[in-house]
Amino acid sequence: MSHTLKDKQALLNRVRRLRGQLDGLERALQEEQGCYPVLQQIAAIRRAVNGLMNKVIEGHIRVHLQPRDGEEDASATEGLLKVLRSYLR
Repeated sequence: MSHTLKDKQALLNRVRRLRGQLDGLERALQEEQGCYPVLQQIAAIRRAVNGLMNKVIEGHIRVHLQPRDGEEDASATEGLLKVLRSYLR
């Protein structure tokens, strides 16, 4: 089973939260709110997109790239995930 199917509900929940944040950004722009609230909303959206991307990439690595049972390099997977998390923040 694909990791996106297994985690489907959690991923959809993240997408729905993103949609709400985008709607909030649109309202802020329509209401001509100041730069600070608009920038704050954009930053929140960016963090949410990065979080969604992190979850999908982590699932992909764990399902498709992790060594099979009995192989010694399982720690390499954790190391790769740690590096990716630091870059994708």
